[in-house]
Amino acid sequence: MKNTLILSSSPHIKSPETIPTIMFQVCLALLPAIFVGIYSFGARAAWIILLAIVSAVAFEAAAQKVMGRPISINDGSACVTGILLALNLPPTVPWWLVIIGSFFAIIIGKQIYGGLGHNPFNPALVGRVVLLISFPAQMTLWAFPSHPLFAHVTDTLSGATPLGWIKTHLMTHATLPTTLPFNMLQAFIGQTGGCIGEISALALLIGAAFLLWKKIIPWIIPVSFIATVFFITGTFWIINPEHYLNPVFHVLSGGLLLGAFFMATDMVTNPVTKVGMLIFGIGCGLLTSVIRLFGGYPEGVSFAILLMNATTPLLDRWTRPRVFGEVPHK
Repeated sequence: MKNTLILSSSPHIKSPETIPTIMFQVCLALLPAIFVGIYSFGARAAWIILLAIVSAVAFEAAAQKVMGRPISINDGSACVTGILLALNLPPTVPWWLVIIGSFFAIIIGKQIYGGLGHNPFNPALVGRVVLLISFPAQMTLWAFPSHPLFAHVTDTLSGATPLGWIKTHLMTHATLPTTLPFNMLQAFIGQTGGCIGEISALALLIGAAFLLWKKIIPWIIPVSFIATVFFITGTFWIINPEHYLNPVFHVLSGGLLLGAFFMATDMVTNPVTKVGMLIFGIGCGLLTSVIRLFGGYPEGVSFAILLMNATTPLLDRWTRPRVFGEVPHK
């Protein structure tokens, strides 16, 4: 009996990592951005984050109940979706808009496809883009950090993000002003207007470093994403610095870091091969740059990631490695 062979289906090598532990670590990585958002925008930001989490989890449980699936809200995926949705919202949005966003993120972006592991698009970005297209006035009403630490900053940016301010200025002026009402340090530490979770590049980089250290996310996608944006915007800046913004501002401003590290790296919606990941990241960077430089929206990260999510099955198919011993078809 000691020599009896045990037959079982794959996988034969198991990892101690589970979905709940991975989601918990993602939540930990988002804590610096959450802290800066609440510190900068006050209790309003905390209320939006809490409401997004509760409504996302509630919609997940309700959808699974109605569809006759096991209720698995304890895996933490709905909680992560709620947090990411909240961090992609302005701190001024009304409470009902948060609930609508959670509905589209969980029901339309996830459960309608079969739940976790079957959704082709990042659920949080589905919720954000639906809100942005359907309620543009509420989704583009920005607030400036109100903490006394930021009192010395001018009010020029109140009601506008740096990218939005640049886009609006260029509509009425041929060139950029010689002195911008914001600087790189403000964008790095979180002294500019924007969504709750995107204003501090430092906080996002701390969380990203944690995920990379724990090997929760691949480095190829965010690095190729950010590098492509830097290269394209930098090229236009070198050609015409009076009309195009410094590429460092493009990296530090808007939702690039939040999208590149926390949403483009979604395990379900990005390619599984390294070549596919590289193409995916470059595609995200290219689309983001085109929308930022020439599109009607000042920000293009959300649209870029969702569009590239649609290409993931093709990228996996085109970059699939050849099976050992396989003879190519002639």
